[in-house]
Amino acid sequence: MLNPIKLGISGGILWGLSMFICTILAIYFGYFTKFLDIIADIYPGYTISWWGTIVGLIYGFFDAFIGLFLLAWIYNKLKP
Repeated sequence: MLNPIKLGISGGILWGLSMFICTILAIYFGYFTKFLDIIADIYPGYTISWWGTIVGLIYGFFDAFIGLFLLAWIYNKLKP
């Protein structure tokens, strides 16, 4: 049985930090810019900037938390 809260928090931290690190790498070296341009269309207010590192961290955490929480909850409901 999966714990939805723990899975959501762990995935949220991972995705939030990934957004944070990818944005910093895009600022300094130009890596991940095409990927982050797509993310900017999904997350309102996100840009490749220092402000975008914080916005991406927050959006990434909540996006992954909700998605993985629901995944674990549905998995637990469907598991016999």
